[in-house]
Amino acid sequence: MNAHASTARAERAQPVHIGDHLREWRQRRHLSQLDLAGDAEISARHLSFVETGRAAPSREMVLKLAERLEVPLRERNVLLVAAGFAPAFPQRSLDDPALKSARAAIDLVLKAHEPNPALAYDRHWNLVTANRMVAPLLEGLPPHLLGQPFNILRLAFHPEGLAPRTVNLAEWSAHLLERLHRQCEATADPELLKLYQELKAYRMPARSGPVSADNVAIPFKLRLNGEVLSFISTTMVFGTPVDITLQELALETFFPADDLTAERMRQIAASLT
Repeated sequence: MNAHASTARAERAQPVHIGDHLREWRQRRHLSQLDLAGDAEISARHLSFVETGRAAPSREMVLKLAERLEVPLRERNVLLVAAGFAPAFPQRSLDDPALKSARAAIDLVLKAHEPNPALAYDRHWNLVTANRMVAPLLEGLPPHLLGQPFNILRLAFHPEGLAPRTVNLAEWSAHLLERLHRQCEATADPELLKLYQELKAYRMPARSGPVSADNVAIPFKLRLNGEVLSFISTTMVFGTPVDITLQELALETFFPADDLTAERMRQIAASLT
């Protein structure tokens, strides 16, 4: 399913019956009724009855089908409500006492990653928190791009943001767009689809060719104070979350890709103490 189809689907009236929801997710995952029924260990006939409204699924069946379809927790609540059941997955603020250990883990990872930059963002790529090494890389950017909500992808693509400072903008922007497209495919989130269309509208240089075989990953090359800093990144998520906030949170950590970058980050860290 391409982005245009995803957008069209998101803009249609939302299905109100559990069967409509299940069929939408099954088709999004490119599964036949027989495939899904086999995965969920039910008959294809019964699944067909559920999708057409001739049979009402139990709460356990809704959750089982949602798990097999890899439906995000937020949308699993939608399925449960559509089937007449109460939501099962809470969404708490990171300041909630119940998430104290998770927030401590986030802070620990960000702090331990210094003198290199690291940040956490939500499902729409809005900044949640960052370590102190991120701000020096953003010096001189206009306040309207750094206010709330601080959208990381918009900052990367905007002509007043990091785009003019990104040396390998063609490769880096294409990499980010591909990540966002996969996320749109997986979640069908209307806000992500809008963001994807917005970012595609920015004029980006075309890739000059395939990524060099010498690279182990696509680096983020940032021009800073007349030098080029080069980073490779990793993305971390919480395993087996049962809270919506935690499932939708991601941590991005950047590592120096060369000795110059490592030394400059150590110098920046020393200047902040």
